Amino acid sequence: MKTKEKEFDIQEYMTRGVERIVSDALKATLKNPRESAFLLRFAAAGKAASKKRKKAERAGEHVPPFLIASITSQCNLHCAGCYSRCNHATVDAAPIAQLTDGEWLRIFDEADELGISFILLAGGEPLIRRGVIEAAAKKPNILFPVFTNGTYMDKRYLDLFNQNRNLLPIMSIEGGRDATDARRGDGIYDRIIANMDELHRRGIVFGASVTVTTENVREVSSDDFLNRLSDGGCKAVFFVEFVPVTNEGKDLAPGEEERDCLKRRIAQLRRERPEMVYISFPGDEKTSGGCVAAGRGFFHINSHGSAEPCPFSPYSDVNVKTASLREAMRSPLFTALREGNVLKEDHAGGCVLFEKRALVESLLAASNK
Repeated sequence: MKTKEKEFDIQEYMTRGVERIVSDALKATLKNPRESAFLLRFAAAGKAASKKRKKAERAGEHVPPFLIASITSQCNLHCAGCYSRCNHATVDAAPIAQLTDGEWLRIFDEADELGISFILLAGGEPLIRRGVIEAAAKKPNILFPVFTNGTYMDKRYLDLFNQNRNLLPIMSIEGGRDATDARRGDGIYDRIIANMDELHRRGIVFGASVTVTTENVREVSSDDFLNRLSDGGCKAVFFVEFVPVTNEGKDLAPGEEERDCLKRRIAQLRRERPEMVYISFPGDEKTSGGCVAAGRGFFHINSHGSAEPCPFSPYSDVNVKTASLREAMRSPLFTALREGNVLKEDHAGGCVLFEKRALVESLLAASNK
């Protein structure tokens, strides 16, 4: 008799993921008593948050443990192939009608109440919005990885990160000097390394974010590159697969072979190099029961307050200026994506929502009728 396959439990999967990240981070900071003490307190807060989410799940409401918040549309760099600029979501000058510092604090308050444990702060360049970063510092139950190009790092920010260990600076780097400067601009690599050196000198835990492409996948997963990061004090590496938003960038998107290679490499690194935490996005969707966007595991709030399935799928039918996070999670678009099993459908790999963007657009049009 054929045994019935156990249904995938997204809540259990994501909760285990949160706990593993914190556990790995603790191992990576054993020589830093101040950081270890914070992570122990955060682990306790994370368990309380997990109980909130499980209670909501039993009541028929799914609360994701993650949010991605693009707190500004402004950026001072023009990185080659930037999805945000290609989507016209990032600009040079500060646009009007962005969420205020106070509105972001309200969102962080709501997230804390719901049991959301991680909020990734992105942009544009998030360090442009000092007031929002200071608002995040007031929420010690939430860990805020701050994805920054490093060009706005100054003494005030270094002091803020030192005093508020729930703020985790994540420096964007594309490999060595040649690869980084080719994508981000001349001199950026040296500024990033200088920032990392100062963070390390102060005993501030930080991470690195790498946009993985067909051109750099071998370099950024090599022992040489990772040794340089580890020796410089880096404690976490986010491998973010390049997702093309125009036909011109398709050749840079990792294919099945590159993704499988990276997946195996990350598994090896987690076993053999526990001094750093390794996170892959979007990662292997097969092992996570499909795409975890649209509120399954996380969703995205852009700088104007629109709630979107993810940064690579900039479609929205609700705005948190006038709706709560709970209402945003129940939006018609998110509900259609989750209940229609779009997120679990087979696809070529990488980002399912980008590949099926025509379907997402049709669901959005239906939700707006």
